[in-house]
Amino acid sequence: MKLIIDTDPGVDDALAILYAAAHPQIELLGLTTVFGNVTVAQATRNALYLVERAGLDIPVAEGAGKPMALPPFTPSHHVHGPEGFGHLPEMTPKGAKVAESAAEFLVRMAREHKGELVLCPIGPITNVADAIALDPEFAGNLREIVFMGGALDARGNITPYAEANTYHDPHALDIVLQSGANIRMIGLDVTMEVLLTAEDFEELERRDPEHGAFLREMSHFYLEFYRTVGAEGCGLHDPLAVMACIMPDLVGLEHTPVEVVLDGKEIGRTRRAAGRPEIGVALNCDGADIKRRFIESFGG
Repeated sequence: MKLIIDTDPGVDDALAILYAAAHPQIELLGLTTVFGNVTVAQATRNALYLVERAGLDIPVAEGAGKPMALPPFTPSHHVHGPEGFGHLPEMTPKGAKVAESAAEFLVRMAREHKGELVLCPIGPITNVADAIALDPEFAGNLREIVFMGGALDARGNITPYAEANTYHDPHALDIVLQSGANIRMIGLDVTMEVLLTAEDFEELERRDPEHGAFLREMSHFYLEFYRTVGAEGCGLHDPLAVMACIMPDLVGLEHTPVEVVLDGKEIGRTRRAAGRPEIGVALNCDGADIKRRFIESFGG
């Protein structure tokens, strides 16, 4: 599978990217970066570091630093740490971002791999909306968009109504949802059904001393945030979206038109609607099976 991950690394982004880099069925063509968990400059730096850590030689293109219509947001440092990797200090990559913007890179790659490219946005979806604006054929050139975001029946995680990625740029998501692209939404309805605990991170380190130790070290800060909100582990948000790209049967889908609320107290909420293109929304899964598959993918 030819895959591009649009990312704001981010602890769970790191989990997702290292999973994708190691998976034999994924050809990772590049990463695009966006604001969200961290600033876009931090996201680009962290993405470059993760690419190098995984031993990949792929481009990293920097994208949007703020939402399309809303004022800029303060990064989620209280969740992911001041540099995005928990308590770990700033990582210094050897490489540099490419000259193309994220939207330009996405448009070019979709043209070059027409009908083959799967795009997996795991942060605010601003870059994808920018690519749609740049090329009217972009959405149709993609094989699929599988994005991490939203909550259909589940409660939000940044407000009672909204998931964080959709909250941080609802206007961009509105454009994507109306684009006619083949879309699957992997949101809180399923990602909070798969919780990684401290013991799971210990198992990752045992299975893969190199990457697992790195992931476990950054997990301490992340798990502590989840404890403050009453969760026994961290949701497998971004990794589950990547897993769903190559194993669509992992999640049960409802096909329905979806809209996103663009203002008021429910801004960022995703809900069933009429008169829009249908998308597939993940609503159920076998959390234990997904966790097992994820952990066993390391060190194999």
